[in-house]
Amino acid sequence: MTDVEGTQLFHKTMPFSERLGIEVLEHGPDLVRSRIAWDESLCTLGGVLHGGALMALADSTGAVCAFLNLPEGAQGTTTLESKTNFLRGVRSGYATASSRPLHAGRRVVVVETEIRTDDGKLAAKITQTQAVL
Repeated sequence: MTDVEGTQLFHKTMPFSERLGIEVLEHGPDLVRSRIAWDESLCTLGGVLHGGALMALADSTGAVCAFLNLPEGAQGTTTLESKTNFLRGVRSGYATASSRPLHAGRRVVVVETEIRTDDGKLAAKITQTQAVL
C-alpha cells in the first residue's frame, strides 16, 4: 500500500523523484521504504533497470531517512558520499528500497539502503553519508 503523505514529501522536496515515478511505502525515522516500477524507458541494454535509476531511488530514500533523523535545529541535509554495490539486475516488477540510519550525529547522518526485487532478492546495497546543514 502506498504511503500518500510520504510520496507527497518525496515529490515536493525532490521533484525528480516524481519524474521517476517513485512511490513511498512507509516513512519514519527508523525505516523509509520506497519503490520504482520497471519501465522500458528507464532501462539499459537487455531490459535491465538502469543503475542510475536505482541510485536515484536509493539517494532519494536515504535522503528522507537522513532528514527524519536530523538533530534539533538542523536546516536540512545533502549527500556527501554514496557507495553502491550492484548485485543483480532488475528486469521486471518493482525495485524496492529500504533505508535505515546507521549513525545520526550532529554533523553527518549515515544511512544504509538495500534495494530488492519483487522476489526479495538483493539487487543493490548502498551506504550513504549525508551532511547536516
